[in-house]
Amino acid sequence: MNTIHLHGPRDLRLSEGPDLGTDLASGQALIRIGAVGICGSDLHLYQSGQIGNIGRAAPFVPGHEFMGTVEAVGPDSFDGNHQSLSVGQRVAVDPQIPCLNCEWCEEGHPNLCPHHTFMGLHPADGALREQMVVPARNCFPIPDSISDGGGSVLETLGVALHAVDLAHTRVGQSAVVIGCGPVGLLILRLARLAGLDPLIAIDPIQSRLDVATEWGATHTIQARAEDCLDEMDRLTGGRGIQNVFEAAWAGTSVGAAVHMASPGGRVILVGIPSDDTCSMAHSEGRRKGLSVIFSRRMKHVYPRAIQLATGPEPRVPVDRLITHVFPLAETAKAFEMNSNYEDGVIKAVVRP
Repeated sequence: MNTIHLHGPRDLRLSEGPDLGTDLASGQALIRIGAVGICGSDLHLYQSGQIGNIGRAAPFVPGHEFMGTVEAVGPDSFDGNHQSLSVGQRVAVDPQIPCLNCEWCEEGHPNLCPHHTFMGLHPADGALREQMVVPARNCFPIPDSISDGGGSVLETLGVALHAVDLAHTRVGQSAVVIGCGPVGLLILRLARLAGLDPLIAIDPIQSRLDVATEWGATHTIQARAEDCLDEMDRLTGGRGIQNVFEAAWAGTSVGAAVHMASPGGRVILVGIPSDDTCSMAHSEGRRKGLSVIFSRRMKHVYPRAIQLATGPEPRVPVDRLITHVFPLAETAKAFEMNSNYEDGVIKAVVRP
């Protein structure tokens, strides 16, 4: 079995080993990996060897946005819909494994479980390999109308769904999305489906703003968030925006998000800062009475994500985000290109 390991910052290597066996425990499934998306959090691990305060064990297998085909199942293997999982099914896989026993899991917040493991984050290896054993309950069957690459983007769509859920938006409210990478673009698409208007997209890369326009942005601004505050004030007549989604690198853009928000507005923080810090003017947030909400991963949203991405004309055409596809042997090239934002990359996918 071919596998990619991260040995250190910007040091990805291909290795070869035996295939995994089919002697599985109860509730387990052996997956032949079909596609793995490269996420911004993967880029943090690639560039610096850690994300937030979590480092990597060397060597380590990254990759948490993935789908595959079931090759074997253990006894009592039920999928995320509590249906029997079968060999040959194509499935998208939720990478988070909550304990399901703590008070936060019991209260319906498995994404906040302090005892979880996460495939592709130390100490649990991820999906940049040909085979992987996963809990069957983390598998969600996908229809033929969703491509392998599109199946890997369902994890990203789930993150976007959770962020929009946290905003508790209302039809006709205003919204701005700061950072139009894959998560930001999916948030924007969902905001359009939810009837938010005006809907403003901010990003320094024009090709991403072109997709934002396709997907329903009423205004686009080609700039970093902190460099377009005057233009935002002009667009809103000084009123501000009711729903501000920060989906960039969460550094100085957090302060910009607070400035853009209207009194009583909501700021949803989705981006992950490289230095694990963010800052804002306390007085501005306090005087506006803002709700500043940190968004962490997702809850049980895969069924909704699959529904939105299904059909000949899906409401969320996830394949539109995929700009580059690489074989497993070229994973290092894919990460370097994505890290440097080269060649108009939006979503790069690796096909083991």
